[in-house]
Amino acid sequence: MRHVYPCPLRWSDMDAFGHVNNVVFLRYLEEARIDFMFRLARQAASGAFTGGSVVARHEISYLRPLTHRHEPVVVELWVTKVGAASVTVSYEVKDGPGAADGEGAETVYARASTVVVPYDLERERPRRLSDEEKAFLKEYLDDSATGTVAA
Repeated sequence: MRHVYPCPLRWSDMDAFGHVNNVVFLRYLEEARIDFMFRLARQAASGAFTGGSVVARHEISYLRPLTHRHEPVVVELWVTKVGAASVTVSYEVKDGPGAADGEGAETVYARASTVVVPYDLERERPRRLSDEEKAFLKEYLDDSATGTVAA
């Protein structure tokens, strides 16, 4: 299963060349990840990720330029790996439902992955994923989609 997050584009997201700046894509991924881990996860498992988390790694492939428009892009997020003390999530940034090119294919602007480590804020160190967190994350597990960052 994938988490689908509609993400609005802002005028300030554009760079001097008139398209969304590469750094802004990381903000879009962050918005989707925060919605996934801190809204959905906590609704499903009240204690999930309450101690915090940190990003250990980002990987992103930019596939097409994205220009400003009024319609949001969609950030699809799914889990590709659940470890004892980390989770890898993958993403596609693409057009929303109904927005397709002339041949019926939706445009994918970027593919990415992030390694997230749960973090104990009080002790200032990484921690293991709880059983509750693992159970939530496994609902979104799609390990057949590994390697989605490649163009």
